Amino acid sequence: MMQQNSLWQLALRKFRTKTTGLISLAYICLCGFFSVFCYLFAPDSSNSANQMHLEIHSKPPGFEATILSIPGTTAQSQSSLSKILFGTRALHTEIAIDSYRISTTHLITSAIDSKLEKKYPLSLFQQQPKNYLQQRTFWFGTDKYGRDLLSRILVGARISFFIGFIAVFISLLVGIPLGALAGYYGGKVDAFIMWIINITWSIPTLLLVIAITLALGKGYWQVFIAVGLTMWVEVARVVRGQVMTTKQQQYVEAARALGYSDVRIIFKHILPNILAPIIVISAANFAAAILIESGLSFLGIGAQPPTPSWGAIIKNHYNYIIVGKPYLALIPGMAIMMLVMAFMLLGNTLRDTLDVKG
Repeated sequence: MMQQNSLWQLALRKFRTKTTGLISLAYICLCGFFSVFCYLFAPDSSNSANQMHLEIHSKPPGFEATILSIPGTTAQSQSSLSKILFGTRALHTEIAIDSYRISTTHLITSAIDSKLEKKYPLSLFQQQPKNYLQQRTFWFGTDKYGRDLLSRILVGARISFFIGFIAVFISLLVGIPLGALAGYYGGKVDAFIMWIINITWSIPTLLLVIAITLALGKGYWQVFIAVGLTMWVEVARVVRGQVMTTKQQQYVEAARALGYSDVRIIFKHILPNILAPIIVISAANFAAAILIESGLSFLGIGAQPPTPSWGAIIKNHYNYIIVGKPYLALIPGMAIMMLVMAFMLLGNTLRDTLDVKG
């Protein structure tokens, strides 16, 4: 155990010297933090960041507008946890206006790109209309429905980030036991499990995910499960190979001689010593899960509107590239690329640091 601890401590010290790995890990942690608390940082904190302003659709990054909030139904109590998880309930209507003036009895607004004026009684705003006016900057611009693109990107990060965790968790939950059984017992058990692995491996991942998603129904939870159930084969193959090699070690033979059960030998003695390759492949699977979810959302099978997803945002705006507004598709595309790259670089760094031969 002392030798095992010293190897992990050596790997940790080696990892600290890898600038690329540290930057990638910091970026991943930052994305994770923003994905969990996205509604606290999003300019539009409504549920799914779905506040539409059709009068200012497809505006460029940095666009500024005056937003008038028209009170709606009576506000309902909402817990802080609910606001963090699901955003605030939109109980008012927001309208982008060009200008306004206040008379003794009314708030008079001018519509954007027209001379039309509209009057609102001051009693609607409790005689304080300026409290309902806000100068807002759309840092990433607005999408084709006039929604704040920055808010949609932040909320969409939750889908892309969480699918990695859940898919990798499912793949480990299925792949580790099956791979360990195949590698430890061999023979007919190994042949049967490898038969299942080869069949699953032969089916294109995207097609298999589409089939599972259609069977379970559309939605992001179904995508989480579908992606996880297609990624376990890689984990199982890696675990199988490592167990086949490790079970020949002397400490495993000693554990058998002491009469320990096979379950204890596998999970207490073998698996703790083959964690390094499992960690590396989990990082790669995390990146692959993000790409698969983005592809499914682009095809309309992933997260359903109005829930934002980076792949769905690209799908809704990819045709804007040829009309002079490429940022609507390039911004979510860059977000996907940077997060996937961070996980791939982290995986490469972990591979180097956990390599005992190095």
